[in-house]
Order: sequence, then C-alpha cells, then structure tokens
Amino acid sequence: MAETVTRNSRKVRTGVVCAISGDKTVAVEMAYRKRHPKYGKMMTIHKKLHCHDEKNECHVGDRVRVMETRPLSKTKRWRVVEIVERAK
Repeated sequence: MAETVTRNSRKVRTGVVCAISGDKTVAVEMAYRKRHPKYGKMMTIHKKLHCHDEKNECHVGDRVRVMETRPLSKTKRWRVVEIVERAK
C-alpha cells in the first residue's frame, strides 16, 4: 500500500539580481504594480528576496527565475532555478 504524496506547487517569481551578498547568495529585486487602496493611484512595489545560488553563476543585472524552498538560513527562503537573461 504505497501512497504517493503530492507536494503543493511552489511559488515561482522572476526578478533582477541587485546584489551578490556572500558565498552562494544573491539578492533579487522583483517589482510589481499595485493600486493604492485609498487613492487609486498605481504604485510600483519593490521587494528584495535573498536567494540561494548553488553554482555562483549569477551576476548583478541578470534576470533570474526563483522558486520558494525550505529555510536555508535566517533570511534565505528562495533558490535560483534558472538565469533567464544575462546582464548586458
């Protein structure tokens, strides 16, 4: 009676590497637009995620795809899945 356990789908986001902070760690900034709840004006919200880069391949300015993962350190909860576009 082997039951297959399915995992929940994990969050996947795309952002730009804004800093290389330590060994195997990059800071990825993602931006999205949101309407202000009271005034209705569109705002650009910036969030910075600390992500695990296993092979130290990322450089500042690269566009990367990151995926949610288990806690790897105090602030790292994401890992780099792929580099979508290299910095120019």
